Formats: sequence, C-alpha cells, structure tokens
Amino acid sequence: MGARCSKLSLCWWPSNLKSNLNESSDLENGDLLPGFREFSLEQLRAATSGFSTDNIVSEHGEKAPNVVYRGRFQEDDRWIAVKRFNKSAWPDSRQFLEEARAVGQLRSERLANLIGCCCEGEERLLVAEFMPNETLSKHLFHWESQPMKWAMRLRVALHLAQALEYCSSKGRALYHDLNAYRILFDQDGNPRLSCFGLMKNSRDGKSYSTNLAFTPPEYLRTGRVIPESVVYSFGTLLLDLLSGKHIPPSHALDLIRGKNFLMLMDSCLEGHFSNDDGTELVRLASRCLQYEPRERPNAKTLVAALSPLQKETEVPSYVLMGIPHGDPSPKQTVLLTPLGEACSRLDLTAIHEILEKVGYKDDEGIANELSFQMWTDQIQETLNCKKRGDTAFRTKDFATAIDCYTQFIDGGTMVSPTVFARRCLCYLISDMPQQALGDAMQAQAVSPEWPTAFYLQAAALFSLGMDSDAQETLKDGTSLETQKHRN
Repeated sequence: MGARCSKLSLCWWPSNLKSNLNESSDLENGDLLPGFREFSLEQLRAATSGFSTDNIVSEHGEKAPNVVYRGRFQEDDRWIAVKRFNKSAWPDSRQFLEEARAVGQLRSERLANLIGCCCEGEERLLVAEFMPNETLSKHLFHWESQPMKWAMRLRVALHLAQALEYCSSKGRALYHDLNAYRILFDQDGNPRLSCFGLMKNSRDGKSYSTNLAFTPPEYLRTGRVIPESVVYSFGTLLLDLLSGKHIPPSHALDLIRGKNFLMLMDSCLEGHFSNDDGTELVRLASRCLQYEPRERPNAKTLVAALSPLQKETEVPSYVLMGIPHGDPSPKQTVLLTPLGEACSRLDLTAIHEILEKVGYKDDEGIANELSFQMWTDQIQETLNCKKRGDTAFRTKDFATAIDCYTQFIDGGTMVSPTVFARRCLCYLISDMPQQALGDAMQAQAVSPEWPTAFYLQAAALFSLGMDSDAQETLKDGTSLETQKHRN
C-alpha cells in the first residue's frame, strides 16, 4: 500500500513518561509537564515564525480555517502545537478561557496534554504538546514500510480506552469527533489522544464530520453529544484497527450478524492473530455500535475488556511501530515547503500559483553564452517565444504555453530550468505525466541543486502511480531546500 502523505503530525513533549500498558497515569501532581498558563500572542507568533505556512501541520484532522501549527520556544527549545481558531469561533472570550483552563487541568500520559492558551482581541489559540510520530490515520491507512502489527493495534485500543476513562473520571466524558486523526504517537511511539477534542463545541464546527455513515445515531436525532456517543465513535475506531480500512458501521454490523467477521480483518494480519482474540475485539466493537446508547459499554468496561488481550507487553511501542528512536527532535521529520506540499497533494492550481509568483528568479546564475551572431539574428525571436509562453501560462492557456515553450527550448539559443518547470506543469494539467516527468528531469539536469525540479518530478511520479518513488523524490527536494536555507 503506497502513501501520498509525508506530513508532520502533532504533539511531542521531551519527557520521560513511564508507559504502563495496564494502567492510565494521572500526572496532575507530577512535575513532568509544566502547569497550564496563558501565553501572549507575541510569544506564539515568535514560536511559529509568524504563523508561517511552512509550520502548518495538517495531520491532526483539523479543518481550515482552524489551523494547527508546530512551534518552538527558543528560550528552552520546547516544541509545541498551536491551534489557531477562525476569528468567528469562540466569540465569548470568558467561555474560551474557562474551557481551556478546565481541559488544561488534565494531565495523563495517555493524552497529548493542553499546556496553555492565548486570548487577545479576536485571537483564540490553544497550545498543546507536540508529537513527532504522526497519526493513527497515517500508520493504519497510509503506511509505507510495514502495516501496523496486531499487538500495536491492541495497544492503541487500550491506550485510547484508558484516555477516555481518565477524562471521564475528571468530569470530561465528552469528546468531539473522535477519529483516527485524533490519535497521535509520541517520541516513544506510544499512542496519545489529542486534547483538542475535549473542548466543548463552539462555532468552530460541528461535533462530528459530515460523513453520516460514521455518526452516532442519537447525534443525528438530537444534534447533541453524550458520553455514549464517544463510545460509539470508539467502536468505529475498533473497526479501523481490525480492518485497516474505514468501514461504515452498518456494513460491519451486517457482516458480524452473518458471522462473517473474518471478512472484516485486515488481510495484512493473516496468521498474526488468534481467532479468539479477533472474535473478542469484534464483539467489543459490536457492543460499542449498538443503536441504543444505554446498551453500549462505558470507558471503564472497555479498559477491563481490552487489558487481558494485550500482546508483547514488554516490547516498546517504537519497536512494534518500526520507527526510529533516540533524539526525538522534529528535525528528523520531513517538513514540506508550500511547493513540496502542493506537489505531494497534486494540487496543480497551487503549483501554478507558486510558479507564477516565483517567476524566473531561480534562473539567475545560469550560464547562457551566446555569440554576437546569435544575439543579432536569433535571440529576439527566442525571447519572444518565451514571452508568449509566459503570457499563456499566466492566463492558463496551457496548450499555447506548451507550444511557445517548446519553440523556445527547441531554438537552443538559451537554457532555462524555469521554462522546463513551467512546461512540466502544463503537461501535468494536460494529463501528459510522462512528458511532465521528462521536463522535470531536464530542469534537474540544467540545475542539479534546484529543489523545484525534484518537487515537480514527485508530482509527475504521483500522476504515474509511482508513489514510493515520488515520496523519495520529495525527501530529496526537502533535503536540498534545507541545505539551501543553511547556506
């Protein structure tokens, strides 16, 4: 299974939190995490490089315009995640502060804890722990090197149940839109539940996504979230863990009633779990997905049911996950530039806007040694071809742009990596990915250290279905971009 995403995830904190598979830890009285505090807008602006788009992390399931940024406090080298709400969200500043302070009192190693907030003018921001090892969605649905192991799936289920039990014990039983994006992995590979879903719903959006197939029935009837609604969503996550896919509960329940539950199981797990364990997890999911809320188990029952199923309890999560362990600096993760991000998503409109904005500044320093004869006889027509191509590119007349840029390139009097890059995009938009890949490679040949050439190669490779090669090329482009900024 290939993956198109190499985005950062949320929530990491440099602490040595002791992991216990059978017990959720309340860190309320410990000193492993700082106490909740209010930050100034200037502090958070500095930590996120002015809320730079380069620092946006989109793996958290948050929808624009409520954006999440990664940041770092320079004074203590602490990494944070900052959720910045739409200006129309939380119009009542007192309500926002009360909610943030209440959630900020929670401290558990099963949570990506809230450590602060900011409320200045129309700005509403939450500050949480930052984690380097991405989301359950990435590791379960979009894995690159290996599928998630059965023992790790059971551990995720238990840790999530423990997080919900802890929150319930502290009077925060409601969680909004529980899904695979809300489960994040810390520096040790342990799963944590994002704290953002614990905030009571405001104008920033509905409690559940618009996909009605996964929405608790009582929410569809009343529009209200109750603790049993959270258990229903937990059941959908158990289905995710069992199948490695996002299966609608109604379809899953039909299979279970027909005693075809093995059809739910991820084919990657074949031979790696016992039928008894699989049956137990299916039964638990079925109980969570009961139509009547009162027939669903509570969080404490979930923990009791999942604890005996745990496997390989002495094996660290990072080993089960197959992720590097050691210095957990986010520098290990790949942070894509806006162009790299657009190419990873094959967002051709965004790529066009970026290339148009950058213009030809990256052609500076490219040697074009021409004889006087060439200047007098050929150069004007060559430049006219490029000019016509640029006009067509700007007005999105991509067929004309291809013709004009081809005349410029075939003229042979001048070399421009930007022209190859622009024609590459024109080919992509015209559904000619093979030609686009050729142009991106030509741009690299002209300018071997140019990140744009690598990003566009990745976009062409994605178009050709060569996702693994595309991911590697994205990493090459990001590496060159990093070196460029250091020099």
